[in-house]
Amino acid sequence: MDRNEQDMLPLSHEKVEVDGVYINEAGREEHLHRGQHFPADPVLGKSEWKLTEYAYDNHHEGRTDERLVPKENDTDKIGKITNPRRQIEGG
Repeated sequence: MDRNEQDMLPLSHEKVEVDGVYINEAGREEHLHRGQHFPADPVLGKSEWKLTEYAYDNHHEGRTDERLVPKENDTDKIGKITNPRRQIEGG
């Protein structure tokens, strides 16, 4: 979430590009989804929004993403890392 100081933060009424939790200048926090529009603040009106946390669909229940769990019946193990300490042989 590091931004270049010259980058402009999104303003109210602009489209949200990344799912996540955003905070505005007044400290109002909103959970927004891609395609929605940043809301205007009731007091400030148009305000800047800063991304504070990415939204992860598959981690909210505390489970590991199924795509990251190795399959028992995977027969094509050549070239795959099956153990964190396994070294890939270089040439």
